[in-house]
Parts: sequence; C-alpha cells; structure tokens
Amino acid sequence: MSKSQGLKALNALFKPTSPPAKTTTVTTTTRAHGPFRSPETHFIPLIHASNTLPQLHQIHAQIFLHNLFSNSRVVTQLISSSCSLKSLDYALSIFRCFDHPNLFVFNALIRGLAENSRFEGSVSHFVLMLRLSIRPDRLTLPFVIKSVAALVDVGLGRCLHGGVMKLGLEFDSFVRVSLVDMYVKIGELGFGLQLFDESPQRNKAESILLWNVLINGCCKVGDLSKAASLFEAMPERNAGSWNSLINGFVRNGDLDRARELFVQMPEKNVVSWTTMINGFSQNGDHEKALSMFWSMLEEGVRPNDLSVVSALLACTKIGALQVGERIHNYLSSSGFQLNRGIGTALVDMYAKCGNIKSASRVFVETKGKDLLTWSVMIWGWAIHGCFDQALQCFVKMKSAGINPDEVIFLAILTACSHSGNVDQGLNFFESMRLDYSIEPTMKHYTLIVDLLGRAGRLDEALSFIQSMPINPDFVIWGALFCACRAHKNIEMAELTAEKLLQLEPKHPGSYVFLSNVYAAVGRWEDVERVRILMKNRGVEKDPGWSYIEVEGQVHSFVAGDHAHVHAEEISLKLEEITANAKQEGYMPETAWVLHNIEEEEKEDALGSHSEKLALAFGLISTAPGSTIRIVKNLRVCGDCHSMMKYASKLSRREIVLRDIKRFHHFKDGTCSCGDYW
Repeated sequence: MSKSQGLKALNALFKPTSPPAKTTTVTTTTRAHGPFRSPETHFIPLIHASNTLPQLHQIHAQIFLHNLFSNSRVVTQLISSSCSLKSLDYALSIFRCFDHPNLFVFNALIRGLAENSRFEGSVSHFVLMLRLSIRPDRLTLPFVIKSVAALVDVGLGRCLHGGVMKLGLEFDSFVRVSLVDMYVKIGELGFGLQLFDESPQRNKAESILLWNVLINGCCKVGDLSKAASLFEAMPERNAGSWNSLINGFVRNGDLDRARELFVQMPEKNVVSWTTMINGFSQNGDHEKALSMFWSMLEEGVRPNDLSVVSALLACTKIGALQVGERIHNYLSSSGFQLNRGIGTALVDMYAKCGNIKSASRVFVETKGKDLLTWSVMIWGWAIHGCFDQALQCFVKMKSAGINPDEVIFLAILTACSHSGNVDQGLNFFESMRLDYSIEPTMKHYTLIVDLLGRAGRLDEALSFIQSMPINPDFVIWGALFCACRAHKNIEMAELTAEKLLQLEPKHPGSYVFLSNVYAAVGRWEDVERVRILMKNRGVEKDPGWSYIEVEGQVHSFVAGDHAHVHAEEISLKLEEITANAKQEGYMPETAWVLHNIEEEEKEDALGSHSEKLALAFGLISTAPGSTIRIVKNLRVCGDCHSMMKYASKLSRREIVLRDIKRFHHFKDGTCSCGDYW
C-alpha cells in the first residue's frame, strides 16, 4: 500500500465507532480433586518459554493437533513470540490463517512489525483493522504512531493525530508521548511543543518521558536554549533527562557546558559516561576521552560496546597504542566478547597505531565479521604497504561470500598505489564497474591519478583526469600536483597549480606545494612570489603537529615547538642525532624549506619539524631497543624521511611513523616504503 492510499484509508475509516464488545474472561474450573487446567492455559506458557523458531514450530503443530488454532489468545501469543524471534514472515502467515482476528491479535502483530522496523506493514495492518471495524485502543496507537514517525510521513501523522482525538485517547499518557515524539521525528517540532503546552498538568506531572522527548527534539535542531529551559522547568528528572541535555551540548560542540552538567548529575549511568567519552572523541579531544573512560572504570561503571568503541577510536586518532593495549587487556579480563563492533574497532586501533600483526591476530579472532571488519583489515594492510596481504584478504573475503563495496575498492586501490602495482590497480578499477556494477566516486578517480602519478606516468594521469565523466575536484588536481613535485615536472606542476588556485584560492596546500616545487629547482624568485601572493590573500599554512606516546601518556609537538617541559634536552638530543647522521652521510634537504634564506637558517627550520622533535623526545624517554611510534598530521617531508632512516640505524631501533597517507617503518637505515611514497 502506498502512503497516499494509507492516508485516504485513514481519513475514510478513522471515525468514532461503537465500544468494543465485551471480551470473555477464561477462568479455570474446579473439579472435586483440584483445579482443571485447560489446553489453552497449558500451551500459552510453552509458547512464552520457546527460545528458538524450531521450538515454536513444534508447539504450533501441537496446537493444531489439539484443535486450538481458533483460540485468539493462543494465536496472539504465537504471533507475539514469532515477532520476538525476528520471524516476521512466520507471524504474518499465522495471522493470515486465522479467520477471526480481534483487537488483541492485531495489537500483537502491529507491535511486532513496528518493533522490527517493518513500519509500512504496521501501518497497513492498522488500516486493515479499521476496515474490519475493530476499534484501536491505547496499546495499538503508540506503535502505529512510531511507524508513521519512522516513515517521516507528515500527512499520515496529522491524520493519525486527528483519529486519536476522535477516539478520545489524546490525553492518555502513553499515546500523548508517542504523538509528541512523532512530531519531533517528522520535523514538526513546533507542533510537538504546542501539544506539550496544551497538555494537562496531570500529563506533565505523570510522564518524565514527555519532557525528555521534547528536550531531545530541541537538542536535535540545535535549540539548546529551549532545551535548557524545559530541563529547568521539569517537576522531576531522571538520568534520561540529564543525558538528553548533555548529549545536546556535546552535539553542539559545547563540551564545557556538557561537562558542567555531567559533574552536577546526581547519578551517572553508562549512557552518561559514554556520551561524554564519545563527545570528547568526536570533538577532537582524544586525551580527555580516554581520561573519562578510565574514570568510568574507577567509578565501577561497566562500559557498553559504544563506550569501548569510542575509547578505541580516541586511541586510533592519536596513535596511543599502549592505552589501546590496556583497553584490550581490560576487555579480555572482564568477559567481553570479541564481537563484530568491538573486534572491528580493535583491528582499526592496532592497524592505525602501527601494530599490524596484532591487528591481523584480532581480525582472525573476531566473530561474525561483516563488510566493515574486512574493509578495516584491508585498509590496515594497505596503509602499511603490505600489498600481498591486502590482496589475500580481499580474496578470502570474496570466498567467505561477501561481495566488495566501494569502500573495499578504495582500500585495495590504496594498496596498489602504495606498492606501485599500477596495472593491477587499473584492473581493479575496471572490475568494480564491470563485475560489481559499482560506479566510481571522486575518491576512486583520485586514487587512480595517485597510482599513475606515483609511478611517474604523469601524461597518462593528466589524460585520465581530462577523460573523467565527472568534473575533477581540488583533491584530484592535488594528487597530480604531488606527483609533479616528486618527479620534478615543473611545466605540468604550474598547469596543475593554476587549476588548484581556481578551485580553492584560499587553500594553503596549493601555495605550499607550488612553492616547494620552485624551491626544489632553485627558482627562489618564484618561491618568494608565491609566498607574497599567499600573504596578500590571507592564506596561512596548516601547522604541522606530531604525537608520541611514552608510558601511556601522549605528548604533542608542533613545528618549532619550544614549550615542552623537556625542550632543552630535546634540542640537545636533536643536535646530537643530526651531527651523527651527517657523519654517516646525511645531508639536510634544504629544498623542503619554503623560502630563500641562508643555508644555516634552512637547516634550523628543518630541525624544528614536529616529527623530529617527537623523535628526539622518544629517544631520551624510552628504553634502548624499544620501538618509537610517531603520528604526524601532514605528509612527512623528504628531509624528515631521510633523517628517520639514519636515526633508526644509529639508535638500532625501529621507528614507526604514521603520516596522513601511510605508515613508514624505519629499521636499520631503510624504510618499508622503499622510498616509494
């Protein structure tokens, strides 16, 4: 049934009807030797106790044998249990075979359909109920209203509201809350507020949920002022009231106000803690998110899956491997199952914190792997430059009966690009369209440009861009620009820079890239011209920062940073590393400095890059022989890449550097990327 047909049916049929017929109460009769138990009262507890569909089928068969399928109470319980077991088609078949459905049978089916997200079916059976002149009651309407809200059908919603008033049920607490919630969800908050204002004091006093629904609605549309005033006016609050308002401030980015409310909250539950953890993580304060997670455990609150996933996400963002390992150990010792959600988050954390072996181990142990789990693992192999493992994972995924989607193809194309497997990458690109009918997005086109550009096939990359069926964006031209710089193709770099500046004249990357290209070939006048243009247009370069974790604490550095408590020791260590590296043949690549200054000043500028500061701090703060792990927000520059190789050899340590593109594993003077980056 279409929505318009449903609307017409409701308008035609939703009219006051005669009161429902009195129902017959089944009572037990008593024999001389004790109570007699009817077959009906025997089977209903069995239906309730059934935990699987085969058990329910067996009971259903016995009901037929005892000729009880005409009993509406038995049928109602059969439908209800079928819905609880997520077998909606079976519930519908039971309903269709029952000749005389009544209010209770309809209520069980409408509720079951609504609770299992079969919203159109719920509404259509409600219409059928009206056609059969069966009068709905206060247990019918909330689930129909919920279904209409989920369908976001404004017309049906208003018609249903009118029907509720005709039935005289508009002041029932359960129904009224459902109506207000419906108006919030269909984008008619004003009607929801009006309905609330018109509610009798009895409704407002009886139902905290009525207030909570409106507070949540105001928060969703960003009206925090109205939400706060409703919160203050509440006669009584529960945890849901506090959580709704806290979540509203979190979503609005006002973490200070959210934290203030959280502290004032008289009794915090796991939802309260999770809201704060997720809020800090989503707003970029990952260290605070992790601090909140540990505080929750200290308070004796057991986290839920979302708490754990949010904390692991925070570890992922800042490369906090040691903290991530602590969370993993807590999960193992506290009886958490390695389910799909937690398993996927752990795989992602280990992969992006530089421990790809642990990521692979957790991936194998994760139960019920879905498409997201596979894509995270393939991405992990890809960003670590492990093409063969990424390809094997891709093949195993297909063998498991899971077809790739566009995200999987992004991962496998990334693996091809980082490893220089150009022809295989082009084959995968064709396969996604021809074999899986997946239309490439801008991201897929960007990866092909990157694939060709890294390999030095610049003319092919340019031809590919010009033949694209969609207009290339800033990122695509940026991928070609990076390739031009790497291969010192000045002519094409200038052409590409012109495109970039046309698309986003305020983006700092265009100016920085072009300046670096000119610097690489010693065209210092052009470098200065680009810098002056950048200054005149008010464009500022994104600051580079790096994170390093030492003994479970994350330290951050920005380029030129002298604010760290160990700044003097860091500076001395960096001088020592540089001097020793020069003895081994290291020469500072001053072409990476943006402007024409004296060579000595250029070397100083290179020495202040954030990843070098993090490296020096790692060397003075961690045990000899231990791995140093650094996270960088930008692409590592050529000079820092060179320095890391020398540092790994001199210190006899492995240095794992994650930049915005990929992982670099430096060991014994070489990098896992093979200098192909």
